[in-house]
Amino acid sequence: MKKRVAVLISGSGSNLQALIDAARHPDYPAEIVLVISNRPGAYGLERATQHGIKAMTIDHKAFENRKAFEQALHAALSDAQADIICLAGFMRILTADFVNRWQDRILNIHPSLLPAFKGLNVQQQAIDAGAAESGCTVHVVTPDLDDGPILGQRSVPVLADDTAETLSARILKEEHILYPETLARFAEKGLAATRKA
Repeated sequence: MKKRVAVLISGSGSNLQALIDAARHPDYPAEIVLVISNRPGAYGLERATQHGIKAMTIDHKAFENRKAFEQALHAALSDAQADIICLAGFMRILTADFVNRWQDRILNIHPSLLPAFKGLNVQQQAIDAGAAESGCTVHVVTPDLDDGPILGQRSVPVLADDTAETLSARILKEEHILYPETLARFAEKGLAATRKA
């Protein structure tokens, strides 16, 4: 039985596309049943529609507070009977209440080798720190930002002439490999797929 996956996005959805492409294989252990954007007009919604996946906007600006927004999010995810939520460029921080309702069922991809370089502008953080390598991490979401059990990582070198843009582009290529691979493992094994340190 394939796991039912909902993907939350805010933008163009290139990681969403990588997940869609992987999930089209008959032996992939997960299927994408819903894509939600918190921003109207996000191109990722079009990607979903092109592949016959239900797509919807839940605009955070339409709600009086974060709690009301997250209640609408929770209702849509519950209606879709989602087993796993994948954050793919979703630019909203989820509250502890929401994360705890979906405990151990939310994955995120972050463009650094966690626990190094949390938060935003992480490629510039890596360059400024003189890091020899950076990369991307898929982890289970917990109430703490960019924390939680690490499920997988891929690394890239940080080159002497790198800018945040060039490093970001190199990492993004690895994200498109890592996220589908990691979701497949998680769909089959759950938290047992956590990378052992």
